[in-house]
Amino acid sequence: MLGGIVLLCLCVCVASGHYGRSDGISLDPKVPEEILEDARLKVPALVRKYGYPLEEHRVTTADGYILTVHRIPHGRDAGNGTTDRPVVFIMHGLMSSSADWVLMGPNKGLAYILAEDGFDVWLGNARGTRYSRQHIKLNPDSGAEFWNFSWDEIGNIDLPAMIDYALDKSNKKRLHYIGHSQGTTSFWVMCSLRPDYNQKIISMNALAPVAYLTYNTVPLLKEISLFSTVFDKLSNLIGVGEILPITNSLVMRWAGEKLCSDTAVFQEICTDIIFLIGGWNSLEFNRTMFPVILAHTPAGASVRQFTHYGQVMHSGSFRRFNHLGFWNYKIYGTWDPPLYDLSQVKAPVFLRYSLSDPLAHVDDVERLAKELGNLKAKTSIPLSSFSHLDFMWGINAKKLVYDQVIADMRRMEESL
Repeated sequence: MLGGIVLLCLCVCVASGHYGRSDGISLDPKVPEEILEDARLKVPALVRKYGYPLEEHRVTTADGYILTVHRIPHGRDAGNGTTDRPVVFIMHGLMSSSADWVLMGPNKGLAYILAEDGFDVWLGNARGTRYSRQHIKLNPDSGAEFWNFSWDEIGNIDLPAMIDYALDKSNKKRLHYIGHSQGTTSFWVMCSLRPDYNQKIISMNALAPVAYLTYNTVPLLKEISLFSTVFDKLSNLIGVGEILPITNSLVMRWAGEKLCSDTAVFQEICTDIIFLIGGWNSLEFNRTMFPVILAHTPAGASVRQFTHYGQVMHSGSFRRFNHLGFWNYKIYGTWDPPLYDLSQVKAPVFLRYSLSDPLAHVDDVERLAKELGNLKAKTSIPLSSFSHLDFMWGINAKKLVYDQVIADMRRMEESL
């Protein structure tokens, strides 16, 4: 969604000539070769480029989706001889992928930091993302059937499958979980619908946690929420189930290199659009990395993922997908979709939120905190301007977030 909105607005500005050329800014910018290379590499090659080991694993779900999980089993500089490393599973947000935890590079990307700190790092990719666009029967590029899922299925089916696989391959019984945005939503789904998985979680660190969206302040999303269910039915009727098809990735990469790079005439509007969606924080955003970010984001999602969030916004409740009337009764046995029981989330949870996040609003986080079954801590980031996207790409994310996450994980390890 973010990438598509950036691209649309940029095209409008190019056509209108609204942004003119200024001193030191070029319509044909020269992007450093290092940045260009990182933008053009997929996760396995990108990680290996920086000297880290990378394993690709395929996990087939009970309903036939083939998911790719990326693993960095140890660090590059420290502790490579240690075999008994705690396992940490990281789950991305909406329209994101495993790439978001490595694209900022060593010493900045969360996956690298965890690997160097002695963890066995597993990076999930939900169905429909760039690295999980396969099914034993269905074709993602033919009709909408492949895309008939929301984050309900991601939490109820994908997460358990990937977690079980990671535990089996690492010969562990429990692991740490870190989720961002939708990666937290799907965790609440898993633990409420399949409470046995609580026992497999040593700790859960929720970055920009999302369950309720009553106080969401993004105008576009609030407008979409009013028509979310109709939009879902219409998309199925015309056979379109994907938001921003993955074929747009080349266009997004071009936009990153030509329109949003350091010397590009449109970089300022690129930044403004991202801030409009993810919150304003110019001090934390590394604009030099624009080509890399837009080459990896958006990474794919279904219409229904957005629709489900729209239903949450519109209803003010955190409940399963609303298929409407008879279909709800057929699937759930009730005319209305059931609520997710957050009291069933018994795994130890650390909530980490920011005061300037328009998507994970403070008041919604507070409501979530009161309903969780085992809240260990609720911590605001000690920088008032820190926002939704800074948890992934923030210049000071290591100091403000990741170091504290690791400290809490270590304390939980010691208590075992």
